[in-house]
Amino acid sequence: MGSLAIASRSFSKHPFLREEVLKIYPDAKFNDSGIQLSGQVLVSFLSGYKKAITALELIDEKTLSQLPDLKIIGKYGVGLDMIDLHAMKKYGVELGWTGGINKRSVSELVLSLSINLLHRAEFASAEVKRGKWYQLKGRQLSDCTFGIVGCGNVGKDLVKLLQPFGCKILANDILDFNEFYKQYDVMPVSFDELIQKSDVVTLHLPFNKSTSNILNSNKLKMLKNDAIVINFARGGLIDEDALKEMLIEGKIAGAALDVFKIEPPVSNEFSMMNNVIITPHIGGSTEEAIIAMGMAAIEGLQNAKDPLKFL
Repeated sequence: MGSLAIASRSFSKHPFLREEVLKIYPDAKFNDSGIQLSGQVLVSFLSGYKKAITALELIDEKTLSQLPDLKIIGKYGVGLDMIDLHAMKKYGVELGWTGGINKRSVSELVLSLSINLLHRAEFASAEVKRGKWYQLKGRQLSDCTFGIVGCGNVGKDLVKLLQPFGCKILANDILDFNEFYKQYDVMPVSFDELIQKSDVVTLHLPFNKSTSNILNSNKLKMLKNDAIVINFARGGLIDEDALKEMLIEGKIAGAALDVFKIEPPVSNEFSMMNNVIITPHIGGSTEEAIIAMGMAAIEGLQNAKDPLKFL
């Protein structure tokens, strides 16, 4: 039986993480194919191994039912939406996972792109590159109402980064964070109130049945005409077709999107818009965050727990 199989492409190609793994698991197998593993290819790769490190690979009941030797998964990354925790419990597989470990990487990028869109800096730069030189009027973040949907690890970190700007911060979450809200002068509000009052709406939620298309056509229509929308959490949280329509018709000011329901996006319509910033799922991809997530995955192999404890 093999000791460790690393399915993640990103982890496998990182020199430092490979070196750290090999210190503990000298016979570790890496995914050097450059291809995201899925289905029977993933099953074949993991077969005969007791431990695995996975990232965006789908670990569902069908997969686990074919891996009787697998006992521990170390999760590389902060999302658990690609893993069926109940199926892991059923097949006796433990999980090593640390939430929020890339939060500063994500929150910094959200903050920077909020300022970029409000000041229309991306559009202004594009105009200059086209030979056009004129002044554009933007807005200051400091005078805005900033709405955070989902005040978990990233949401809380973003609140802390926003403190020097003195903007009004609204938050919506299914959990009660009253002490945190009081400490940082955050106003908890309903989802609809946040959408209606915010100049910036940023999503920091997992993707599941309750959050799928949480910003649907009806909710998007509640936004102010000069509002901007940011999604650096998970694809599928926004009705992308409805968002396109709102942007084309000028019913909202702009959007910054790092994640999509299908990646890469099938359509290039968003990338053609001058009030949209598109990034290729890089929210948690700073060098610091990659190393932190990788080391957490390695450590998770040593201190894995019952997967249902993470629900």
